[in-house]
Amino acid sequence: MEQSVASADLPRGISVAYATAGAGPPLLFVGGWLSHLELSWELVAERSFLEALALGRTLLRYDRPGCGLSERPAEAEWSLELERETLRTVVSAVGATEFDLMGSSLGVPIAIDWAARNPETVNRLILYGGWARGPDLATRQVREHVVGLVRSHWGLGSDVLTEIFAPEASAATRSSVAKYQRQASSAEMAVTLLGACYEVDVTDRLSEVSAPTLVLHREHDRAAPLAQGRLIASRVRGARLVELPGRSHLPYIGDVDALVKEIRAYLGLPPQRRTAAPTLTKRQREVADLVSRGLTNREIARRLGIDERTAEGHVERIRDRLGVRSRAQIASWWVASKAG
Repeated sequence: MEQSVASADLPRGISVAYATAGAGPPLLFVGGWLSHLELSWELVAERSFLEALALGRTLLRYDRPGCGLSERPAEAEWSLELERETLRTVVSAVGATEFDLMGSSLGVPIAIDWAARNPETVNRLILYGGWARGPDLATRQVREHVVGLVRSHWGLGSDVLTEIFAPEASAATRSSVAKYQRQASSAEMAVTLLGACYEVDVTDRLSEVSAPTLVLHREHDRAAPLAQGRLIASRVRGARLVELPGRSHLPYIGDVDALVKEIRAYLGLPPQRRTAAPTLTKRQREVADLVSRGLTNREIARRLGIDERTAEGHVERIRDRLGVRSRAQIASWWVASKAG
């Protein structure tokens, strides 16, 4: 599966990037605090999760202003009004008037706000790992400490946040996610968006949501307490809450298959034929290991006692299985898999 990236201009003149993948009725995905459409598609774990959402749907994502491929204004800014403007611009650009809407992390209060204000556009609402009231995520002291750390040392700050977001990931995967966050945003924008996470409050909008709603939350999410998922489900009329095992906040880390199963069932889609986490055969894993060591196809053939053409075929099948294009991406996946 491939994605198509384009851009559109907000009324205030800021260019925002959006991507589509898959085919079928539109599913608008509002992601967490930071995003990068291209880098997320190259991160094997996240891409596998996104492809699972796009099987039977046209998955629509965007980079909010200041992040990823979208324009970075001279001054970092965020507001629910800006998010609504961005959503409106993106869905208009693809001609979507009705769609299923999914929010993850910071995307949850944004999706709640949109669904309450624009009920005619939302067919079904899915809320994963989010919150309605940001100040309840942590004590004031903890919030100030984390924001201060990101402001003073974005490298260390991204490492600490990744430990919170993905405790079940391997060390190599956490390193990749931390690097991804730094590439997706400047320190200034990260501080602004982290502050938004802690300050946003849409509790007064919950009772105004009329779309059928599924709330998904991992029991021991370290970034967003389960109490917030329960709060949302208790105040959105007719909402169904599914509590999943696990500690990771990022949807593509941990028991991804259980999460994907719930989402696809709610959307009326059949189960995946394969798991969201890609796997390789024993021989393919041997080849991936040698690729990660920098060996050429000829050197791999000699090491394994096979001909060069067979080695080349193994590498191509690994690329297809992982959904990647380069040997470097194979190596990255192998290091993360081995560390886990």
